[in-house]
Amino acid sequence: MAASMGEAGAAASDLQGPASAAPDMESPPIQYSLILEHLIGDKRAVKELSPGIMGGLPMPMKSDEQKMIERGMESCAFKAVLACVGGFVLGGAFGVFTAGIDTNVGFDPKDPLRTPSAREVLKDMGQRGMSYAKNFAVIGAMFSCTECVIESHRGVSDWKNAVYSGCVTGGAIGFRAGLKAGVLGCGGFAAFSAAIEYYLR
Repeated sequence: MAASMGEAGAAASDLQGPASAAPDMESPPIQYSLILEHLIGDKRAVKELSPGIMGGLPMPMKSDEQKMIERGMESCAFKAVLACVGGFVLGGAFGVFTAGIDTNVGFDPKDPLRTPSAREVLKDMGQRGMSYAKNFAVIGAMFSCTECVIESHRGVSDWKNAVYSGCVTGGAIGFRAGLKAGVLGCGGFAAFSAAIEYYLR
């Protein structure tokens, strides 16, 4: 009887032993969120990987002159000048093309039966080409400059910049003929810019 009671007491002590020792051996739970934050979060130290380490060709350091040239090429003034030159060339080519397929080029309205000479035809083609070139150059410079300014102000490069720029450009050009023409020009240029951006993107 005493032996059985001793065994029961020992069994009870064995059962209570781990339970009583559990609070002493408690450790703080592992928080995986802190581990992830340390490994891939903002607290992770960013290491600069050069192309040479990753198996690519090492890039030479840019000089101050190269950085200045890059800043100049990314400026709004350079983009406006580039768009102006491109618009001038494109407009001139378009004007000469439309003059070449126009059957009334070189004809004198005072004497419509007279056949125009080659010099008169070329002169009329040149005048039309120059007129188109000037208009395209102004439109290209205005559009590019306003788009660059809007993009710099918003800090975002998306299709909305072209739409806003098209509205400003079309409104400024059409406003010379009145308020209604300015509103129509704004809407037309904005829609055209949106279509071009949708097609290009």
